[in-house]
Amino acid sequence: MTMKITYTLLLSILIFSSLIFQTALSRSHHHRSSRIRTWCNKTPHPEPCNYCMSHSRHRLTPKHSTDFRKLMVQVALERAVNAKSYASQFEQNCENEPQKAAWTDCLKLFDNTVHQLNRTLQGLATKHKNCTNFDAQTWLSAALTNIHTCRDGSKDLNVSDFIAPIYTSNNNVSELISNSLAIGSQLLDKEDQKTTEGYESYPSWVSNHDRRLLAASSIKANLVVAKDGSGHFRTVQAALDLAAKRKRMTRFVIYVKKGVYRENIEVINTNTNIMLVGDSLRYTIITGSRSVKGGSTTYNSATAGIDGPGFIARGITFSNTAGALKGQAVALRSGSDLSVFYRCAFQGYQDTLMVHSQRQFYRECYIYGTIDFIFGNAAVVFQSCIIYVRRPIEGQVNVITAQARNDPFQNTGISIHNSQVRAAPDLQPMVSAYKTYLGRPWMKYSRVVFMKCYLDSLVDPAGWLEWQRTKFALSTLYYGEYQNFGPASSTRYRVKWPGFHVITSANEATSFTVGSLIAGRSWLPATGVPFTSGL
Repeated sequence: MTMKITYTLLLSILIFSSLIFQTALSRSHHHRSSRIRTWCNKTPHPEPCNYCMSHSRHRLTPKHSTDFRKLMVQVALERAVNAKSYASQFEQNCENEPQKAAWTDCLKLFDNTVHQLNRTLQGLATKHKNCTNFDAQTWLSAALTNIHTCRDGSKDLNVSDFIAPIYTSNNNVSELISNSLAIGSQLLDKEDQKTTEGYESYPSWVSNHDRRLLAASSIKANLVVAKDGSGHFRTVQAALDLAAKRKRMTRFVIYVKKGVYRENIEVINTNTNIMLVGDSLRYTIITGSRSVKGGSTTYNSATAGIDGPGFIARGITFSNTAGALKGQAVALRSGSDLSVFYRCAFQGYQDTLMVHSQRQFYRECYIYGTIDFIFGNAAVVFQSCIIYVRRPIEGQVNVITAQARNDPFQNTGISIHNSQVRAAPDLQPMVSAYKTYLGRPWMKYSRVVFMKCYLDSLVDPAGWLEWQRTKFALSTLYYGEYQNFGPASSTRYRVKWPGFHVITSANEATSFTVGSLIAGRSWLPATGVPFTSGL
């Protein structure tokens, strides 16, 4: 009898303890859900934030904005890995070459998004924080851009319906990255301006050996490429493939001797710190002829596709010879963070230079094209460059830039500084027969500035053009001109859009300089390339 009472009592205690535990657990869960909801309501996309955070395997409750961003990036990464896995199974559904071309791009781009999110998370998670808020915004901006580029490729080849399920599977990823960018923007606003402008001359990731190597006037090459067989390889890609296999990813110099190299080259995102040195842009030419009308996506039409961070090119011409009739045909596409192009040329017609994503710098370069020929969603500065507008097809107009910022918190934009806009030799005799504009808004938050540039008479007095004769983005874009000069520099007859600005404040203009837009003082000194940090 006593044993029975004891057993009943014990059972009652256990049940009571369990109820207390469950109640505590429920309260804890409710408290966490409530806290998560409070955080998510501060973001541009609260619903996917709430849903994805509550279904994540990470059960931490954020205490600060930095914690919340880290969790948001973690959840975005989980979703991106799932989306990439879903996309990878789509190959069996490809019924023709356009579908396969668009799918191949998407898979590569999703892989790069996973790479960027991983990179951001690792940077933010490190105790000694080797990633600034500015870095995080750059990498998250690139992660989001990749997803949009997947969709654009399917439009190029008229296979949007086929790609739609893959793109749609990334909707939550896009919204979560957008939320992460919004939080990061708030954190950047709170920081002292020194964070983006006041770095030491050389950042911590540049070794002493690299500094000496890059400061030298003559650079010893690790590999030599020569058409005549006098080097290690006859093709540039063969040298890049060998470089990609090296164990230490310190600076690797490939000297490309004079010659015309007819090949499409690629620097993959794990092949970092590559430097291509030519015999000057007149003599070392890398050329291809892929185009959208030839069956490629715009993204994959590039003669040179550069993704590995820290890429430098000097004294090389990148060309796409598809011609004006073949539509979009890219000479160079760069998604390389901290990349530099010095005394290079880029030749094409429509979509010559795809400044796809991340931080880029172009110095003393020549860019030739007709329509949207400097385009993409990088944070990029062109300094002391000459932009040559070519003769387009009859009935077309020329547009220099088409910037693709699609989120208000992306730290991207095209800045053209101390440069010149001129008619190329083929346009000069008939310059009055074709209209030329500085830019048009490819995406909703398009951002372009021309500062202290020479604008020759070919530029239309209106300056800027609507996107396909619509009112799209006219109040959300940011187009600016600051202290330009030359026959077409007057802003008297410029467009009257809410988003167009005649910049009069040096302070406002400074946000588009090397020092601010691409945090250039933290990394450009290590490249040995000359640059002006401010105005």
